[in-house]
Amino acid sequence: MKKIIFLLAFALIAQSSFAILDIKIGPKIGYNASKLSDNMDSIKSQMKSGFSFGLFARFGTKVYLQPELYYTTQGGVFSSNVSNWKQNVKMGSLDIPVLVGYSFINKIVNVRIFAGPEASFVLNKSIGETGLTGPIRKADINSSNWYIQAGGGVDVWKLTFDVRYQVGLNEVIKNTGNYSFNTHNNMFVVSLGYKFL
Repeated sequence: MKKIIFLLAFALIAQSSFAILDIKIGPKIGYNASKLSDNMDSIKSQMKSGFSFGLFARFGTKVYLQPELYYTTQGGVFSSNVSNWKQNVKMGSLDIPVLVGYSFINKIVNVRIFAGPEASFVLNKSIGETGLTGPIRKADINSSNWYIQAGGGVDVWKLTFDVRYQVGLNEVIKNTGNYSFNTHNNMFVVSLGYKFL
């Protein structure tokens, strides 16, 4: 009997806490444009489009915490201005951003700003080549990377729309042979989510 009373009391406290925190959970899909930068005059880097899908949770109302978990495709295209090679780098990663945000309006339409770190774990990677064999190998792509994200969003009823920019904090591609890429992955992201709760 005591255990049942304890569980009921715990459930009531948890429910009250959830109501205070104003928890929102839902799926999210997005489009991204990423560019793997380089610091070499002899190599040109091009932007590449990708997508993401996953889940988000939001704890709080005015000031909120928003952890997310989603799968992202990203990458970039490198080509040499001297040699006849071109490499299309593709990555699929599990991304875990943890954002802190502030809401300006808390009615039917909610305007937000947010920022925070992201941990990214590369699950699969491939390199497509054109012309001569390029210097980048799959083994040269780091399996874990860190980013900082910042952006803004608008909520209308249960829909949530975000625009954000993320900056890479570490080198995604290691130095390979005679090439020192110093590659960071910077990305522009637009996403749409739906709040179930």
